[in-house]
Amino acid sequence: MRNTKNILIYSLLALSIAGCSKKLDETNKNPNATENAQPDYLLTAAIKTSVDAYWGTTNNMNSSLLFIQHWAKIQYTEEDRYVFSNSSFASLWSTLYSTTINNLNVLSKLGLQQDNKNYQGVALTLRSWAFLLLTDAYGDIPYSQAGNIKAYVTPVYDRQQDVYIGLLADLATAQSLLDPAGKTIAGDVIYSGDITRWKKFANALRLRIALRIADRDADKARIVVNEVKSQPDLFFSGTGDIAKLTYLSSPNQNPVNALFETRDDYRVSKSIIDKLFDLNDPRLAIYANKTQTTTPQEYIGVPNGLTNSDASNLGFAKTSKPGAYFQAAQAPAVIFSEAEFLFDLAEAAARGYTADGAADLYAQAIMASFKQYGLTNEAATAYLAQPKVAYDATDFRKSIGEQKWIALFGQGLEAFAEWRRLDNPVLPAAVAGVLNGDIPKRFIYPGTEQSLNGDNYKAAVANQGADLLTTKLWFDVK
Repeated sequence: MRNTKNILIYSLLALSIAGCSKKLDETNKNPNATENAQPDYLLTAAIKTSVDAYWGTTNNMNSSLLFIQHWAKIQYTEEDRYVFSNSSFASLWSTLYSTTINNLNVLSKLGLQQDNKNYQGVALTLRSWAFLLLTDAYGDIPYSQAGNIKAYVTPVYDRQQDVYIGLLADLATAQSLLDPAGKTIAGDVIYSGDITRWKKFANALRLRIALRIADRDADKARIVVNEVKSQPDLFFSGTGDIAKLTYLSSPNQNPVNALFETRDDYRVSKSIIDKLFDLNDPRLAIYANKTQTTTPQEYIGVPNGLTNSDASNLGFAKTSKPGAYFQAAQAPAVIFSEAEFLFDLAEAAARGYTADGAADLYAQAIMASFKQYGLTNEAATAYLAQPKVAYDATDFRKSIGEQKWIALFGQGLEAFAEWRRLDNPVLPAAVAGVLNGDIPKRFIYPGTEQSLNGDNYKAAVANQGADLLTTKLWFDVK
């Protein structure tokens, strides 16, 4: 009898505990969070978050656009003089790892569960782009163990060359998954669900990476280039193929527009304004605004890396802000343009990877850049007729490097990578820079990596070199 009573008591106690546990579970639920992630919401969020990071203040306007001398600072010039700490570059790292890559991994799993390979392919393509941004900026990064915190709390850093090879394989897989005749996707704010264009974007990224490794592994680069070349129906062929996010009005406006709503720290760099003047380049009126106070030259750039007092002495009203095109709330944030794709094909031809005409592709690339900004073919033809613009077959790095630098205006991270790789144009160091006449060659790792992933951080530094702005990355040969 006593045993029966004890069993009854324990049973009631267990039910009571279970009930409390259930109530606690319900209490700890976020009423604003969905129990089941929806792929369309995940896709939109991943795109918006990563593009904001790419075009935003920390990784673009306040760093890479200054390094590449598209923009300069007119006040608070510390960043333009390369004064950074190990917390300065944490944004790109934390945003892409904790938000973008995690969301895309979940999206890929949902695509598998729902038997929708197009979600998987799009997720893998965007994830590859995110990893590419990370390795181009920092060098060796967590890749093979990244995004799986349950298995790897402290992921190893993969060598940059291994990351590039892994991404080429990932993008080839994405290509095989993407099927225009397959299931539809939603939440796509880049291509509105056009899977053929996603296949083009995946191919374009493969071409970009092939050239990243070209100075180190020409054989692999040639193989990838010719794999891309074997699919001419998947070439970028018009402005509709440009990978971009077109913003809306506030609060979902372009990051440049959002910045200039409250601040006035930035101007167009003297380096690019002088170059555009020298080449009689009609893109000058798009890239820069005229000075607020009338000046003889109308467009006045700011030298990079002035002291605060010297910058201030130039005058806010007597220097050129970025053009109205870039300051518009709905300005598109470009990820990959047709012009870049054509410049890549031109370089592949110049390197002898293909039998195409490099000069013709170079001209097509410039014409595509003009078209991107609403300029006419006639204007592009006149521009190309100038001896200073004509393609120089004896120095493709100079011709392509200079024109690609111009065409990538506003895309600081990509322009920074290409400038390091092609070593053109030749840029002056910051006037009052703190790097002994040098220009940054990379982002330094976030300081949190030293405390949270110290052993793997130390191994990466031992392999790659000191964790300094001036340490060259594997792909940056010269």
